[in-house]
Amino acid sequence: MSRRHIIWSAAALAVAIAASIGTFAQTSRPAGEWRTYGGDLRSTRYAPLDQINKDNFSKLEVAWRFKTDALGPRREFNFQSTPLMVGGVLYTTAGTRRAVVALDAGTGEMLWMHSENEGKRGEAAPRQLSGRGLAYWSDGRDARIVYVTPGYQMIALDARTGIRVPGFGRDGIVDLKQFDDQDMDPVTGEVGLHAAPIIAGDVVVVGAAHLAGSAPARQNNEKGYVRGFDVRTGKRLWIFHTIPKPGEPGSETWDKDALANVGNTGVWAQMSIDEALGLVYLPVELPTGDYYGGHRPGSGLYGESLVAVELKTGKPRWHYQLVHHGVWDNDIPCAPILVDIVVNGRPIKALAQPTKQGWVYVLDRTNGQPVWPIEERPVEQSMVPGEKTSPTQPFVTRPPAFDRQGVTIDDLIDFTPDFRAEAVKLVSRYKIGPIFTPPVVSKWEGPRATLLLPSVTGGANWQGGALDPETNYLYIYSVTQISDIGLVENKGKKSEFLYLRGTAPDPSAPRAAEAADSGGGGELGGPPLTVQGLPLVKPPYGRITAIDLNKGDIVWQIAHGETPDNIRNHPALKGLVIPRTGRPGRIGTLVTKSLVIAGEGGFFTTPTGQRGAMLRAYDKRTGAEVGSVYMPAPQTGSPMTYMLNNRQHLVVPISGGTYSGELVAFRLPQEGAPTAQR
Repeated sequence: MSRRHIIWSAAALAVAIAASIGTFAQTSRPAGEWRTYGGDLRSTRYAPLDQINKDNFSKLEVAWRFKTDALGPRREFNFQSTPLMVGGVLYTTAGTRRAVVALDAGTGEMLWMHSENEGKRGEAAPRQLSGRGLAYWSDGRDARIVYVTPGYQMIALDARTGIRVPGFGRDGIVDLKQFDDQDMDPVTGEVGLHAAPIIAGDVVVVGAAHLAGSAPARQNNEKGYVRGFDVRTGKRLWIFHTIPKPGEPGSETWDKDALANVGNTGVWAQMSIDEALGLVYLPVELPTGDYYGGHRPGSGLYGESLVAVELKTGKPRWHYQLVHHGVWDNDIPCAPILVDIVVNGRPIKALAQPTKQGWVYVLDRTNGQPVWPIEERPVEQSMVPGEKTSPTQPFVTRPPAFDRQGVTIDDLIDFTPDFRAEAVKLVSRYKIGPIFTPPVVSKWEGPRATLLLPSVTGGANWQGGALDPETNYLYIYSVTQISDIGLVENKGKKSEFLYLRGTAPDPSAPRAAEAADSGGGGELGGPPLTVQGLPLVKPPYGRITAIDLNKGDIVWQIAHGETPDNIRNHPALKGLVIPRTGRPGRIGTLVTKSLVIAGEGGFFTTPTGQRGAMLRAYDKRTGAEVGSVYMPAPQTGSPMTYMLNNRQHLVVPISGGTYSGELVAFRLPQEGAPTAQR
């Protein structure tokens, strides 16, 4: 069903063979390399390098560029992969076919390429394009690259050549739609993965993702189980049922019919591993569907829970549910960050979980107990027919939220009194309230929807955060945007499920009757949540927050990203001084010996008249900006850094608009590169 395409030159292959096989075990972190998606198995996104620093960041030059256009039948405009660098070779997924490429980390020259044409299976995949990355494994003799295709097949490649490993699965391929404790069509089964697998010891752990979207076509989607595989053979070692089987722990939190019929509850985010404890930490999404749960009464473990399972067996050790019976799409979107903190003189093996809702949940990673109190507080109950929400939800008391939560009049745009008045009038048609205010049935006469802040995509999202293990400061980029969640009856179904439809249409509009009777999901429209073309909420729209995890305090917070052109050039704001607003995006942070580094989201016009975005560096102690360099497109994947031939490199995936996916590697000019490496 698939065809393999591999290319290499003899000279490049010789370089790859010499460079890829190291003497280090998979779990080691040689100085200057980047061996896992998150920089290490703890997902810290930290590198103890300081050749690039506050004094020279703005002097960075492009070392090489790698365009991904040829790696698929069409170009990709949302390039999210974070590369790995091992032994002088950079490995990444790229292109609309999700090819794997090996590049010379010093020059960007392609050493080899592997691609699978999955035909109809790939075309039907719920998670397409290049994904977010891959995994590397070596025992000191063999070295492998392991990744998951859009069609949900796990492939092991020889890291030296890009050739599939014959002894892994069937000719190098494990079909992840098999051996999953559920029946699934091999072509149309709605399960896939954007995230990279994670490997510790000889165990590969793989999650599951489903079709992105707010209006699932059916409640009985495939279930998002998590599995562990032998990295040498591809044999399944264990499976963890994120929706428990009858009689398994957690099944008592479900209605028995829902237990059998509800799907999703996958782990589409990255995971983290504590090798010393032998635990894998799973950030689990909510069950089907995102905004209505009348068909799944109960708290529904392990939906929206952090779960620790044994690396070798998959046996659950502990869980902590962040949201009960979720109806806000508060999937846990990113890897928990493992950190050893000291709180009031007491050392704690902890984890810090950034979330869409703007909180960092800090738990003892040995047992799942909160480091600081997380209080169950009463919340408003849903009035949607058939829905029964939880009477309480967990509220984090420390650290403070890193983004605004809930919608009040004070959150609305206030550049001028006229902007505020127009915003207040618009919001009067909607339901507003604190975090965990439930969705409403959408009515044209009002309320048209519930307004959520953070939006349904966060807050934080899949990009997660970065940790400085020297200070235990956590750095998180977040977005400040409002979502409107309105529900309407799905008249095309016999059930009474209610699905997200944006907001109710104007009944006088020509398409209103047709839209109201349609059976599928989608947006019905309604007035945009803007004021004279500007965001309804006041800035900053994108920010970076530094949190001291030893104290549970916010250390600093800054707007990240230059003010968008449509604000700077808005005629109603002429003559006003608008401080930097930051810009929304999906931005991963990187922390080094002295800097926090992050690119901007979206395009803007630079002072020199160029169209593009900036890669910015901040003093990690204070948040003061210390340098920036131009990029022709925004950051869309998370940056990484490595040392090669005594020169530090920064690599950033960029894309967006009409600019297709590209890796850009920066380094200092030869004469400007100090010799210090650490």
